[in-house]
Amino acid sequence: MTRFAFTLEFDGTPFMGLQRQAHGPSIQQAVEEAIERVTGEQAIMFAAGRTDAGVHALFMRAHVDIQKDIAPFRLMEAMNYHLRPNPIAVLDCAVVADDWHARFSCIGRSYIYRIVNRRAPLTIGLNHAWQVSKPLDAEAMHEAAQALVGHHDFTTFRSVHCQSASPLKTLDSLNVRRQGEHVIIETAARSYLHHQVRSMVGALSFVGLGQWPVERVGQALAARNRQALPVNAPPDGLFFNRAFYPGE
Repeated sequence: MTRFAFTLEFDGTPFMGLQRQAHGPSIQQAVEEAIERVTGEQAIMFAAGRTDAGVHALFMRAHVDIQKDIAPFRLMEAMNYHLRPNPIAVLDCAVVADDWHARFSCIGRSYIYRIVNRRAPLTIGLNHAWQVSKPLDAEAMHEAAQALVGHHDFTTFRSVHCQSASPLKTLDSLNVRRQGEHVIIETAARSYLHHQVRSMVGALSFVGLGQWPVERVGQALAARNRQALPVNAPPDGLFFNRAFYPGE
């Protein structure tokens, strides 16, 4: 049995999320079916993180165990062939140690959230960004975001369906910057609560629109109450950016 690690890029728009779902298609199902077509084996894919319906990935790390004797490059090429026409691509593939695990060996994860701040409707960015038509103050959003950096109880920014044992998480960074009509939010942490990133972006958008003062985000965090949160940002603009591992 050989363990193969690979990196996935995918458009989450047509999927119910990364993990297999009983009520619709998933990235995991598409990848596992492609592997079965290549090897004849029913392998199970493990990924660095989970993504909800409509969420995308730029560099999602994953692994599978396969008995078939096959070169990593050939496996990658064959998977990409059989993944068509799904919007999923295998960017690289390599043999790793048997104790390397895409999820449990991961020591950090980063996400990017994209907002298009304009009145004109989205065309190229449709389903890949959140359109906010009123002007956003990205500098105020960045200032407010710093209240969330560090070790905190993130109950306010946690989905009621979150399965994490504790609301305590350490946010390593949360940065907001403007690039023309785009407002980019970047965050890094060891792990996240369900909907945490989208919840944080939703709160920051209220600051950017001038509906909340900068200090209100910190107050919402301290409230440790989901009712203190105004809105979740939609999944369209969220991208799993990178997974970090020791020695990489």
